[in-house]
Amino acid sequence: MSLQKQLVLLIRLLQQVGHCNPGIDTGILLIVLLVHFCLCCIFTFEMAEEILLIAGVAIAVLFIFRIYVRGAQCKSKAKLHGKTVIVTGSNTGIGRETAVDLARRGARVILACRSQVRGEVAVAIVQRESGSKNVVFMQLDLASLKSVRSFAETFLKTERRLDILINNAGVYMQGTTDDGLGLMFGVNHLGHFLLTNLLLDRLKECVPSRIVTVSSYLHNYGNLDFDTLRTHKEFGVGESPGSVFWIYAHSKLCNVLFTHELAKKLQGTNVTCYSLHPGAVNSDLSRNLNKMSRRLLKPIAALFFKDVEAGAQTTLHCAVQEGIESLSGRYFSNCAVQKVKAKAQDDAVAKKLWEQA
Repeated sequence: MSLQKQLVLLIRLLQQVGHCNPGIDTGILLIVLLVHFCLCCIFTFEMAEEILLIAGVAIAVLFIFRIYVRGAQCKSKAKLHGKTVIVTGSNTGIGRETAVDLARRGARVILACRSQVRGEVAVAIVQRESGSKNVVFMQLDLASLKSVRSFAETFLKTERRLDILINNAGVYMQGTTDDGLGLMFGVNHLGHFLLTNLLLDRLKECVPSRIVTVSSYLHNYGNLDFDTLRTHKEFGVGESPGSVFWIYAHSKLCNVLFTHELAKKLQGTNVTCYSLHPGAVNSDLSRNLNKMSRRLLKPIAALFFKDVEAGAQTTLHCAVQEGIESLSGRYFSNCAVQKVKAKAQDDAVAKKLWEQA
């Protein structure tokens, strides 16, 4: 096939992709075709113009690939005037971006963060970017069950409503909580488990209300060892980079199972709940990696990861999208409900995890 015909084929593919959301197969096809076209140009070296074509087509493919990476967007135009929302871990990353969007919709947004200094800085940023002054900071350290109880007590005394609870905070690092538990298990799951239960009555008073828990695709690699949970308080401390990955995956599986069981307990209350994968996001979670890992990840993240605005879209979808109430307890990704493995919807395991927590 001549270079001209190959270019025509490539352009047609680009046009087709431009009229729909590109899928992974299409993205791979475009990249393969581009590489083939470039190699033909290099080895035949027909015309100098071909080099310019290579550059132009490369830019076009990169642009479309970035559209694919961004994924779907929350389409809801719902307004939230008179509603109150809590977003944990909202001083940075997708949590803060979620808070900005919800504040723009008119909600009163509570930034529940560990650091008062960073939390107050985040309040100023969210207020500026959303144009809303109805944004406040409340201190919450999910690595301390005492802090979780204190936050809930203060919130219930000072706030009349709770319409949406977004369990967004998460850590990817070694360590232990103030209560001697593994840091990732304690923050990513147990802290949110306690927080949700302490605030459930207020959510039930403000129906229809929602609980959104940010999990991860990595939950697919997680497993639960109940003997360890029952007998070893330092479950999931993590002593090596490899063990940190697996423990993080375990904690994210807990998020999905927690939501599955919570939905069953909330049947008939008009409180719904959802877990989700935000996508691979170029966020502040990487701050917990070592310096070398951050350097290696930076160029990869810039090209292949979502920015925080794109990473917040599925959270927003679960928080405000109309018509998903019947999907309570389900797992979402890319603003759509997804199938999960049997271990992530096992009724017996979900119930046992709840009882252990």
